[in-house]
This record gives sequence, C-alpha cells and structure tokens, in this order.
Amino acid sequence: MGNLLKVLTRDIENCPHFFLDFENAQPTEGEREVWKQVNAVLQDSDSILTGLQSYKGAGQEIRDAIQKPNDALLQDRAWNSVCPLVKKLKVFYSFSLRLEETLQSLLESLTCPPYTPTQHLEREQALAKQFAEILHFTLRFDELKMRSPAIQNDFSYYRRTISRNRINNKNLDMEKEVNNEMANRMSLFYAEATPMLKTLSNATTNFVTENKTLPLENTTDCLSTMASVCKVMLETPDYTSRFSREDTLLFCMRVMVGVIILYDHVHPNGAFNKSSKIDMKGCIKVLKDQPADTVEGLLNALKFTTKHLNDESTPKNIRSMLQ
Repeated sequence: MGNLLKVLTRDIENCPHFFLDFENAQPTEGEREVWKQVNAVLQDSDSILTGLQSYKGAGQEIRDAIQKPNDALLQDRAWNSVCPLVKKLKVFYSFSLRLEETLQSLLESLTCPPYTPTQHLEREQALAKQFAEILHFTLRFDELKMRSPAIQNDFSYYRRTISRNRINNKNLDMEKEVNNEMANRMSLFYAEATPMLKTLSNATTNFVTENKTLPLENTTDCLSTMASVCKVMLETPDYTSRFSREDTLLFCMRVMVGVIILYDHVHPNGAFNKSSKIDMKGCIKVLKDQPADTVEGLLNALKFTTKHLNDESTPKNIRSMLQ
C-alpha cells in the first residue's frame, strides 16, 4: 500500500490530507544526501533528552555556599558541582544551533520549486518523517526543561561567580569553556519557557525572510498539510490501528502541535484566524479526546507559545476551548 495513503474522505478548504508512515519511511535516492545530513544531527537527540531528563542541579551546594560565603570549602564544592552542569547546558545549547541549521535545510527541500509542498510530502516521506522527529524532539525537550527550574538557578550562580572572579582578577579555566559571550547567548536561550520551540520558530521565520523569491505559501502550506495529516491520523481508528508502536500516537500529537505553533509564528494571520488552512477546532478536539495528563503540556504549548491566540480575530469558541 506504500508509505503514504491519500485520505479522500476529508478535505478542509481544499487542503489535501495524507497518512504519513512516520514509523517506516525510508529515504529515496533523491532524498539521501539531505537525509544523511539531518540524520547526523538527529542521532544525537536521544542522548540530549536523556541528559536533560537526568539533570539534577546543584541547588543544595549553591544554598550552602550562599549561606556561608566565607567558607572556602563550600565555595569550591558549589563551583565544582556547577561546572560540569554548565558544560552539559552548553551541549544542549549547541545542539539547538545544529537543529536550527538542520530545520532550514529540511524546509528548503520540502518547499522548493517545481513541486508544491504537498507533492514534496508525497515524494519525500523520509524527509517529512525527519521534520516530524525534529518537532517531536523539540516539544519533548521543552517539556523536560519546564520541569527543571534548577537549570536557570545553576546558570545564574555560574555567571555570578564568573563575574566575581573577574572583578577579583581570578582566571578560571572554566571561562575558556563557556566565556562571557557564550554565557550571554545561553542565558537568553534558557530564559525562554520553551527554548527549543523558540529556536525552531526563529529558524522558520528566518527561512521565510531570507528566501524572498519563495512564496510564503510554500512554507505555510507545508506546515498546514503536516498538521492536517496528523489530525486525520489521530482521529481515524483505521489509521491509528496501523501504528506498530504505542508511542506513535503521542508522536503524532507532538508533531501536530509543533507545526501549528510554527505556522502561527510564520503566517501573518496566524493559525487561529478563520482564514487559516489549519482546522484548529478539530486539532484541539483531537487533543482533548486524549487522557488529560498526556496532553496537558501540549495544550499549554498552544496556549502560551503561540503568537496569535489572543488576537481579536481568533473565534471565541477556539479561545474558550483552550481556557
């Protein structure tokens, strides 16, 4: 039957829907070069998530050092606890830069002429799957980051200590690892509630801005089609029954939410406007039909990381569904 099955029974505003095989799509010869570049980045994503999930922080050591500022032993203990954590945070941040570059390569492949974005998704299913994997990783990363308030506390302590040592003319080897300029960039990254999603939103917006000869619709249609794909898959038992892995359902939900947020940031009118090619009511309903604890983070992402939800043009019934 192939990796991509066209759904003929549903068509919102003439936007075609497809069933993408997120589990088994393999690159064709034409996709292989870009696929390899993207795969080189994605293969590190699991270790990034594992590292973030196991992040414990140095809260106790920092509190002890602050309470007894003249105790050199406690100062050293806090510093020696924070330094490896900051190195880990630098790895996460550096990965976001690689992901940003990777997303732009994928968008270029999935939107370039002469094919329409829909034709690209039909022809290049493996790249569409990688795009989905980036979105899935992004929302998972941000969910974990939200549960880790220690990250900003640890990093603030690191920056304060570096500044204090600079004033006292102390030269620490760690500053060579994360210098002031890098620390400033990392600080902005971790200050975001959803830093990885912000990175992808910026990357998508920059892609549209920098490719002036490429119609905006090429990018937004790619995103809206992906959202429609996921919605139809999630609400159709015939399709969900084809999943061989239990986590594919959550994968589809994360991808759907991710492309909605990107669409909302890139399209001038956003995703919630009546003219939007995304069936927002249907997408939200699909999420709300799932167990509440499974989708709480995704609904919050739609509430708090989209750009146009609170616009006057957003229908009241859509806004009330997310309250």
